[in-house]
Amino acid sequence: MSKAVVTVIGKDQPGIIAGVSATLAEHQINILDVSQTIMSNIFTMSMLINLEKLDEEYNKLQDDLSALGQKLHVEIHMQREEIFDAMSRV
Repeated sequence: MSKAVVTVIGKDQPGIIAGVSATLAEHQINILDVSQTIMSNIFTMSMLINLEKLDEEYNKLQDDLSALGQKLHVEIHMQREEIFDAMSRV
């Protein structure tokens, strides 16, 4: 199974989870796990997603998430699970 980790951080506001979830759904992406919290008005979220049914190229999804981040004034990053795991071992 091809997976990726999506992280979101920024000032808390309505619509962040809805926007990220909708963008993933548009690309036929299933969310496998999610963790989110708010620390002193700073929203943080991590998602593990399944890329098996990605309907477009990986870079297109990355671009769409980046554009959403700009619209919502948050930082959104996506990284393939194997790269995320390798970097965490260094």
